[in-house]
Amino acid sequence: MPRKVLDAVTEHLDLEASLGGYEAAEARTDRISSVYDAIARLTGADARNVALVENATAAFQQALSSVPFRPGDVVLTTRHDYVSNQIMYLSLARRFGVEVVRAPDAPEGGVDVDAMAKAIHRRQPRLVAVTHVPTNSGLVQDVETIGRLCRERDVLYLVDACQSVGQMPVDMVEIGCDFLSATSRKFLRGPRGTGFLIVSDRVLDAGLEPLFPDLRGADWIDDDLYQPAPDGRRFENWEFSYALVLGMGAAAELALQVGLEATSTRARSLARRARGLLAELPGVQVLDRGPELCAIVTIHVEDRDPSRLADDLRSEGIHTSAMSRLSAVLDFDAKGVEGALRISPHYYNTEDEVDRLVEALQRLVRSAPSL
Repeated sequence: MPRKVLDAVTEHLDLEASLGGYEAAEARTDRISSVYDAIARLTGADARNVALVENATAAFQQALSSVPFRPGDVVLTTRHDYVSNQIMYLSLARRFGVEVVRAPDAPEGGVDVDAMAKAIHRRQPRLVAVTHVPTNSGLVQDVETIGRLCRERDVLYLVDACQSVGQMPVDMVEIGCDFLSATSRKFLRGPRGTGFLIVSDRVLDAGLEPLFPDLRGADWIDDDLYQPAPDGRRFENWEFSYALVLGMGAAAELALQVGLEATSTRARSLARRARGLLAELPGVQVLDRGPELCAIVTIHVEDRDPSRLADDLRSEGIHTSAMSRLSAVLDFDAKGVEGALRISPHYYNTEDEVDRLVEALQRLVRSAPSL
């Protein structure tokens, strides 16, 4: 987290220590309201379309739970969703008889958009759900084209933007989605423990709401008393860590100040440098495939366990992360690997740091295997 974000969090925690949670929130009403504005500007939405939640998975879950699924409905997705999303699809299939259809990949990598178009036409899905950037790959999926396909067929469209918000420009209107879920952390550089969901005017106007979509009309509910919020806040829980919310707002403001185009250009340049140098190392396989790649670099190192490799790098002050097969079963099985090392340069990193990473990996590859 940058200092601006950390200060926003700790300042509010100090205020809560002095006044208590309720009074501290009341004292910062204007600042809290400005978080909705910042998130809206970050995603090309209006503040009324923003819902604040605990994390990206909760945002995705709130969106899914608002769709009135019936037995036989189709959820059309790709082979590049995060494991928690895949688990939710399987739960829908088990509990409601929903059929999960995964569009195939194109030869160059990423979802085959033509196959997606045919599936939308033939299967008439209740929902199309696509991950913009997978957690396990540098792939950038063509969410805008898929959005046009969904609008042509009047299909609800959910986009997981957990890895793309803060890394590149993300405009909900240009994408054409009905739901966009994201986290405060990752490339946005906010605190862990908060995220957001953007919902379209179409969703709001249709009266969709999370968890209990069929409450109105039930004989034990007074319809005059039960009136969901007219905006995206109907997708929120009542309780918040407002310190984290204000930290997320500070992160969004900083991302807008730096500029998403500049951030994307810089971070992708560093990622290209890393991929090029790593591809030359014996025993190293760069796993990223697709017509458009972002600032996530994933590699498989022969005879090296990714977790131990990440530990070895951390001991040299180089911070990466390791992913097991369970994080991306479909993708990793297709690539023939049990896991990967993920390298995620951001705009504040340097070419020298990338070179130092490659040199460290070269030494580690030459040393005795850590399996």
